[in-house]
Amino acid sequence: MTIRTRRPRRLWLAAAPALALTLVVAGCTATEVASSVSDDTVASVTEESDDTVVTVANIDTADVTAADVLSGNQDTHDKDDDDEYDLSEATTIALSGTTASVSGDGATDEDGTVVISDPGTYVLSGEYSGQVVVSSDADGQVRLVLDGVDIATDAGAAIDVQAADEALVILAEGSDNFLSDASSYADDADANAALSSAADLTITGSGSLTVTGNGNDGIASSDGLVIQSGTITVDAVDDGIRGKDYLVVRDGDISVTAGGDGLKADNEEETERGYVLIEGGTVDITAGDDGIDAFTDVVTTGGTVSIVAGGGAADAVADSGAKGIVAGVVAVLEGGTIDVDASDDGVHADAYLHLAGAEVTVASGDDGVHADQELQVSGGAVTVTTSYEGLEAEIITISGGSSDITASEDGVNAAVSGGGASEPNSGDLTAQFIVSGGTLVVDGGGAGTANDGAGDGIDINGDWTQTGGTVITSGPYGGGDGAVDADGTVSIDGGVLIALGGLTTDLDLSAQSAVQFDTSGVADGTSLTVTGADGTEIGSFTADGSTSITVSTPSVATGSTYSLTSDGQTVATATAGEITSTQGAGGAGGGAPGGQGGGPGGQRP
Repeated sequence: MTIRTRRPRRLWLAAAPALALTLVVAGCTATEVASSVSDDTVASVTEESDDTVVTVANIDTADVTAADVLSGNQDTHDKDDDDEYDLSEATTIALSGTTASVSGDGATDEDGTVVISDPGTYVLSGEYSGQVVVSSDADGQVRLVLDGVDIATDAGAAIDVQAADEALVILAEGSDNFLSDASSYADDADANAALSSAADLTITGSGSLTVTGNGNDGIASSDGLVIQSGTITVDAVDDGIRGKDYLVVRDGDISVTAGGDGLKADNEEETERGYVLIEGGTVDITAGDDGIDAFTDVVTTGGTVSIVAGGGAADAVADSGAKGIVAGVVAVLEGGTIDVDASDDGVHADAYLHLAGAEVTVASGDDGVHADQELQVSGGAVTVTTSYEGLEAEIITISGGSSDITASEDGVNAAVSGGGASEPNSGDLTAQFIVSGGTLVVDGGGAGTANDGAGDGIDINGDWTQTGGTVITSGPYGGGDGAVDADGTVSIDGGVLIALGGLTTDLDLSAQSAVQFDTSGVADGTSLTVTGADGTEIGSFTADGSTSITVSTPSVATGSTYSLTSDGQTVATATAGEITSTQGAGGAGGGAPGGQGGGPGGQRP
């Protein structure tokens, strides 16, 4: 057997180290909003907590790249030339009914079962009412070239790789192949998928493969599983495609319908394993449970992923657990296009989550994007079209990208995970909201309406620190909820804040001033522009029916008079620095993520 070098394992620590986040301000790029923000302003925030955290290969923050995460994971087994084989040296297996005609070495037909016992290349074709079993103890790849096979059995797995150094399934060019297994398995069965492998498995080639998992999973490996290419369709009563140690999609056109999870990696014992990586291809998942579920990490660097989990947001059920993407430790969505419609959270990480460049669209019955500890948005485009709470974590950092968030409760909720919210003025406000770049547009519950207890635009159970970027937040007014609700300090020193709706906390105007307009007579949908006394435009936006609009940019000066205009007509004037807020009404806001007041769904175990 090949001996592989293992990378350093994760360390599971009982106490949290200090989390040091260094944030470099990006230029403000919001459409129709102008500000003069320096590109080299730096804010450093340190947070200490007694809560248990997970340190992953020296990673203790969401500010990590895909390469950072993968460097701590087990290397994959596949190679670039796995789709190549020499037909002249292959053993051919012609299938017909319950018999098989074998030409070459290494395989035998044993009463309705083809047994392959040696490494080598085996080309299979024809229809078969039996099993193909691989049992090879020797070093070397077992290459199964499927060239127009239809294998259906009621004895167990259609293809059962019981032992091999490494197994390859190569889909021959121009071929259509079908696998179908038994309708049930014993509880202690070693193989319980239509295509089952106890060894590292690679699927490659340009043909097609249709897999029907009648008794359990569709495709499963108890080691690593890599899909390099091919057109693969899976319909399974439980999980669709599962690689215990890792599941990697490099390319291909993959469609999965599953009663359980769509794609899954579930090694719970070895901490450098249990991850899912998507580099390219097209993946379309309809799952009764999670769309993508990794016990450790989920990483995307490319590809197009579409997920409907648990019937989607329209079929949201409290505590259903059907999430779009779930990472037990870290999720880094660095590339690709991802569309999620989930009855529970859209994208969820038990520790850290970094939206680092992917184009992500989420409709969710609970949280749109959730991390128990820390969530960062540094690039790409994030759109949450439907959610209970849009972005949720204990620490939320916006350093780049474009985010457009819609929620029926809090649009953004920074709160301690698990056991209730931080109490106002308790000195234990550990949640943080940090903005240094990018654009964030938030439509919170009841935006532009009199408060009905629906929630806030942005609700921070701790401090809000903004040194750059653009934040446009809409929320209700009155009754303790609003566009801005923070239990700690709201400190702005760079960037743009536009709050359409009430403020339930004071703004710290010591570094950057703000101006507040009474817009009670301004109709919803009206295009508005803020101008200075000299006619300089400060920013433009669209009214949402709120009776109050607050604007802060580096160019707003305390004591100066500003005008709010529509089509050249002044609709309101105000003096900067004269800001009204409803003190103390916000309380603990949206509560802890998934905890008390945290939404219809609970924490993932």
